[in-house]
Amino acid sequence: MSLSVSLQHPAHQSTSFSSSCSSSSGLLSAGGFTLTLMLCVFSLYDDTMSYLRTSARSFRNLVLVGVTSLRRFCLAALVLLPFAQSGAQARTTFTRADTLRGTYTTPSRAWWDVTFYDLHVAVSPGDSSIRGYNSISYRVLAPARELQVDLMAPLVVDSMVQNRHALQYRNEGPAYFATLNAPQRMGDVNTITVYYHGHPIAAKNPPWDGGFTWGRDSLGRPWVVTTDQGMGASAWWPNKDTQADEPDSQRVALTLPDPMLDVSNGRLRSTTHHADGTTTYEWFVVNPINNYAIAVAAGSYAHYSDVYEGEKGKLTMDFWPLDYHVEAAHRQFPQAISMLRCFEHWFGPYPWYEDGYKLIEVSNNGMEHQSAVAYGNRFANGYRGRDGSGTGLGMKWDFIIVHESAHEWFGNNITTKDDADMWVHESFANYAEGIYTECLFGKEAGADYIIGNRRGIKNDRPIVGTYGVNNQGSGDMYPKGGEMLHTIRQIAGNDERWRGILRGMNQTFWHQTVTGHQVEDFLSAATGVDLSKVFDQYLRTTMVPVLEYSIDETTLQYRWANVVAGFDMQVGVTVSPQGVTILHPNETWQAVPLMVPPGQFSVDRNYYVTTRQVSR
Repeated sequence: MSLSVSLQHPAHQSTSFSSSCSSSSGLLSAGGFTLTLMLCVFSLYDDTMSYLRTSARSFRNLVLVGVTSLRRFCLAALVLLPFAQSGAQARTTFTRADTLRGTYTTPSRAWWDVTFYDLHVAVSPGDSSIRGYNSISYRVLAPARELQVDLMAPLVVDSMVQNRHALQYRNEGPAYFATLNAPQRMGDVNTITVYYHGHPIAAKNPPWDGGFTWGRDSLGRPWVVTTDQGMGASAWWPNKDTQADEPDSQRVALTLPDPMLDVSNGRLRSTTHHADGTTTYEWFVVNPINNYAIAVAAGSYAHYSDVYEGEKGKLTMDFWPLDYHVEAAHRQFPQAISMLRCFEHWFGPYPWYEDGYKLIEVSNNGMEHQSAVAYGNRFANGYRGRDGSGTGLGMKWDFIIVHESAHEWFGNNITTKDDADMWVHESFANYAEGIYTECLFGKEAGADYIIGNRRGIKNDRPIVGTYGVNNQGSGDMYPKGGEMLHTIRQIAGNDERWRGILRGMNQTFWHQTVTGHQVEDFLSAATGVDLSKVFDQYLRTTMVPVLEYSIDETTLQYRWANVVAGFDMQVGVTVSPQGVTILHPNETWQAVPLMVPPGQFSVDRNYYVTTRQVSR
């Protein structure tokens, strides 16, 4: 997934609203935006308006706002207008289909580990159809006779074959269950081939509501791209549609009508021209890859390349703009070099030297397709010309290049097993935007950018979603998750130590799928601080910690309020002329001498907390 939700990023679903104008995906539906903008206009004339009521699809509740909040709300709506999306409200009930899609421990999935996908697809823009097959190689982990393969309607499976014998299978929603003829012995590596065809789901509002985009460039030539994060890769090809199980490598062979050219993941191994006026482009990924990263980008592309001298040697960089955007790409894409230099310094080596780094122009905003980053930011800085932080710093670099490339470390290198833990992808990618700002303009500028993103936080529902049903949590996983990580940086206490933690995380979980709790435990161990309550607070509640304080002449009394039981996070405050003092509040009142005038007492802005002065 993936735009930073301070303003939001490609790839994320649901819809509800606050001053951030983000949904669980960080964005609003088109209907919601229309009503929102109308009310914003009215508010300019009526400063007494204190609430907003709407029945548009993106809103379920009465939103109460003061005049200041409403104005921020309006500004955010105007900023995010181009990214309006349709989508469902936050869900509280789920179906068996959700479980089949979202659970990786079901009996028909748990017994096998995918090792290789050999995907061959012929794409027909003329009638918006595809046809092909995927050979799925897998290692047997336990004896079983039924195997689940996922493919979404209106695509249909034509047949399933193993060892040259057709298999019987049954269909239940988006899942197909093959009955295997041969015994499945532990340790064996077997292959099942699934043949299929049909008209894949057409993207309604890519990349957030994805599928196939059957488009045309400005010269009227066919331009076909795919996006499927969240909805699932089985929207266009049969696979084990869970983030928990990645193949060790994958072939992607796309056949297209001439003169279209396909750019996909990994490296181009062969180009085969056929007598029927089509060409097959065979791409190969030698590293593990999550299924939603596999993508089609087919059109009238130009190509040029560069080489980055990185931590692991020479990294090839390939750039694929449409043929009439080559000059614009030459102006904009060099930012990818400074991005790589910054992120390798902070996060460790780029994870895919063997597969290279590509930027590919697409017709949507962009997406973190592994080794083939999709780019649709119109060759301009900011996010489609806007800065989510409100600081102006986000207008000094290209949001899509930076945010989507950050996912090469957080999302592609480290991939969560369950969509409920998507904060691991998006919180770190959001935080990486601030890191890049810091690389360019210094530590304070990086902090300014991250703190500016707070205006995008809704606190509408928890960041962690429901497990086992392919459910993401709040779009706050972007800005609030980034604020949480910035707060943890303060707890780590030393910038070099923090850099070592981020690099160590990528090394520890190199090319792995993980749970959110694994990441939480790693950060606790690496900082030497039990952060479990910090994660519970920021990820699993909508409460922002409140530092309650009372000043009595020369004494400051303080405690945490609006927190989970046992919350004991440190916080930096100004209580003496010597600078920031670290306090360790809990829910019980404590006291320290106040050696500055009461009006000079403050809380370090780098902690995502609020304050409330009370009388005691």
